Amino acid sequence: MGLPPSAEPRSVLCQPKAQNLVFSEGTDYGLVLPVHQVAERVEALGQFVMKTRRTLKGHGNKVLCMDWCKDKRRIVSSSQDGKVIVWDSFTTNKEHAVTMPCTWVMACAYAPSGCAIACGGLDNKCSVYPLTFDKNENMAAKKKSVAMHTNYLSACSFTNSDMQILTASGDGTCALWDVESGQLLQSFHGHGADVLCLDLAPSETGNTFVSGGCDKKAMVWDMRSGQCVQAFETHESDINSVRYYPSGDAFASGSDDATCRLYDLRADREVAIYSKESIIFGASSVDFSLSGRLLFAGYNDYTINVWDVLKGSRVSILFGHENRVSTLRVSPDGTAFCSGSWDHTLRVWA
Repeated sequence: MGLPPSAEPRSVLCQPKAQNLVFSEGTDYGLVLPVHQVAERVEALGQFVMKTRRTLKGHGNKVLCMDWCKDKRRIVSSSQDGKVIVWDSFTTNKEHAVTMPCTWVMACAYAPSGCAIACGGLDNKCSVYPLTFDKNENMAAKKKSVAMHTNYLSACSFTNSDMQILTASGDGTCALWDVESGQLLQSFHGHGADVLCLDLAPSETGNTFVSGGCDKKAMVWDMRSGQCVQAFETHESDINSVRYYPSGDAFASGSDDATCRLYDLRADREVAIYSKESIIFGASSVDFSLSGRLLFAGYNDYTINVWDVLKGSRVSILFGHENRVSTLRVSPDGTAFCSGSWDHTLRVWA
């Protein structure tokens, strides 16, 4: 439309690195453009090649969750078989294994120090296990039960220290706990159904996190006040995964409605949908490349789709898993990513 010069929308084009994501601003009209329009003049991505470099075998049932250690080498994974395994992703060796008192261990996380792991699932609890170099030590004896929900634990994440842990549950709440005392520090009420996923804002001082659930809502929370500060409801089915953009100004979600979406927190709205008519299965897990230019998404049709965040187009499909991809995380240094599947294996791609 022919806007007067003073009202030209000021679109900030993202560099291919796309670190400083500003999708659009309107001067007088509050105009917000979809991100692919803003990025029209950005160069397209070149040839994209990624392969399975390691396959981690050892779980006896569906892999449900995984997380990287900050050392960029070790991985923790949890499974329907009730086991939690710590792997060396370089050698594929298993360094630790814990058998949980329940099956369906839906959540696991590595502590920032690399000296502990947290996990939980159908036991409604989040348990923390310290890791030591003594291979023969009985880890179960040092288990600490930290969080207690009234329904299954769906996700957990340490904050910026080993001392606090954030949990999400099928009871419709999220909660922040003190690891040492097991005390509830803050609870977050607002979802109308099971909370399935959460992600902490990336900045060191970040006091917000985002959660998604069966009520089709993604909610951004202030950890200090316990209040929901933003909510987005554009998905048409359960939100299985949420992940902050590296700058912390946006987040992506993956849903059973077979789409992934991008929400800009400053514009307070959805700015991109990543979907194709040929994709009819739900997205179970999403994560960004280190630069923020790529979005990796695992799907229930056994594939991993790689999306160009700015252009909105798919740049690659990765085949390898023999059942649905349930979890996916990019390594802390961005050189690889790991996916876990119902085919009982994890794969490291680079």
